[in-house]
Amino acid sequence: MTSKKSVLSVGLQPTLINFADPAYAAFPGMTAEKVQDGLDKDIAALNAMGYDAKLCLTDFGETAEAVIRTTLQQKRYDCVVIGAGVRTIDKNFLLFEKVLNVVHEHAPQARICFNTGPFDTAEAVQRWCAVA
Repeated sequence: MTSKKSVLSVGLQPTLINFADPAYAAFPGMTAEKVQDGLDKDIAALNAMGYDAKLCLTDFGETAEAVIRTTLQQKRYDCVVIGAGVRTIDKNFLLFEKVLNVVHEHAPQARICFNTGPFDTAEAVQRWCAVA
């Protein structure tokens, strides 16, 4: 029996994001509820496709490294998605570096991929990690 490919999707806790901040202008009309709904649907879609997908949401850096490290130490992941909110917002670039380095250290075998928002994670995963 072939085991499912495991996927970890790393992103910001939506309730911590200030969508009125001009830094998030690229995401007009976005709310914490819309982001969480999109993330939950993407994880459900990945699981329905045959992946073993999990969501890992963090703060803006105070505990992000520890949360991701702990999650990566709990199991082996074949693919790690780093979300657009972490990567594309200029003021989050230090967080992005931290996330990338924690993933590199604790999941060196994992493919790393990027979504463009909370609605296309499955497509990002499929580019780099075929279902087993």
